[in-house]
Amino acid sequence: MTPPSPQAEQVTLKRAIGPKLLILFIVGDILGTGVYALTGTVAGQIGGALWMPFLFGFVVALLTAMSYVELVTKYPQAAGAALYTQRAFRKPFLTFMVAFTVMCSGLTSASAAARAIGGDYLEAFVSLPGVVVGVVFIVAVALLNYRGVSESVKTNIVFTLIELTGLVVIVVIGVYAVATGAGEPSRLLEIRSDEAGGLMLALLGSTALAFFAFVGFEDSVNMAEETQDPSRNFPRAIFLGVAITSVVYILVAVTSSLLVDYRILEQSTGPLLEVVKAGGINFPPQLFAAIAMFAVANSALINMMMASRLVYGLANERVVPRGLGWVDPRRRTPVIGILFTTALAIALISTGEIRGLGDTTAFLLLCVFTVVNVAVLVLRKDTVDHAHYRVPTVLPVLGAVFAFVLASPLTGRPAEVYIRAGILLAIGVVLWGINWLVLRRQARTA
Repeated sequence: MTPPSPQAEQVTLKRAIGPKLLILFIVGDILGTGVYALTGTVAGQIGGALWMPFLFGFVVALLTAMSYVELVTKYPQAAGAALYTQRAFRKPFLTFMVAFTVMCSGLTSASAAARAIGGDYLEAFVSLPGVVVGVVFIVAVALLNYRGVSESVKTNIVFTLIELTGLVVIVVIGVYAVATGAGEPSRLLEIRSDEAGGLMLALLGSTALAFFAFVGFEDSVNMAEETQDPSRNFPRAIFLGVAITSVVYILVAVTSSLLVDYRILEQSTGPLLEVVKAGGINFPPQLFAAIAMFAVANSALINMMMASRLVYGLANERVVPRGLGWVDPRRRTPVIGILFTTALAIALISTGEIRGLGDTTAFLLLCVFTVVNVAVLVLRKDTVDHAHYRVPTVLPVLGAVFAFVLASPLTGRPAEVYIRAGILLAIGVVLWGINWLVLRRQARTA
């Protein structure tokens, strides 16, 4: 590949995402791996009251989504949380670490999705090594990402409609179960408290993990420079996206607990397939498994798009070397960012498993959400020359407190999650040091 020329570096991203595409983009990003692959793991922590952590997760997600809406309509640029952190605190190192944390969360989420592709859903057709399937899949995602944002988002529409169909099937199965008197309604109030920590730990731990199912709305702000009229379109898109997915999640959680014991759900990487089998409706399990794989694939596609655009935004802000933001003048996509993020995702797929990667994603983003909710309050003193959404002050305060608690060790999160996150952030510190040395050398040369 030839080195980027100054002219090539000036190529801008294409505004290809309209309001309808944006809503579907957000819904498709939130839906996917969390509910299709980790519902059983959440059930294993909370018991039959599976709907409760999803309800609490919705509250935390909505509070933070409001903060994001204020910020993205105020500063409609790529880079998301990193941009807001820099504007609020003016600490380049903190900005970089927040940005790197967001990028890592996208990569751990996409890697969890890639591992889920090779799990119980794929085994409905064929048994293949999960790591190999994940790596091949993530490379295919990179190729689609390189082809262009318009193609990627249109693919997202197809995948989103497919994954919504799968969840509607689960909801229909639940309605049928209630109508015929099937299932065990008593499970819906069953909270597992047989482990150290009791009821509170069960609620906190399951909510912290269930929160992974709600991540995604924050990805969309990194597409701000590719969205038409972002100040007008983002508020409705994010609020609708979070509301739609939350209703679907709670209905799916209720159905799952009605029909399948949490101990069975806990043992499966394809828990909703167990619900289909127990539902009493003659829906082909293999067809549902195929739908589930499309849903998980959609999560990986959008997260990899987010990560590469974040690298592009950071390069434009000169937080990382400018070359990482090079846009292919023919495809108008951030090709260097795509290559960089794909390499990291392959490493994660090779060393992690679904639950650990999902929990790491939730932890990383909860840390970022704490900072973003504080940044909203700090930036109230900064005015802009256009109208934007403004969230009531008490809500970012609550959002910061809830996010901080769910990120803390109070949830009983496994130590491996903190270790994995620590290693990823240590890589970020090393990259920051390298970039600082390069910029210092350039300054001396100048």
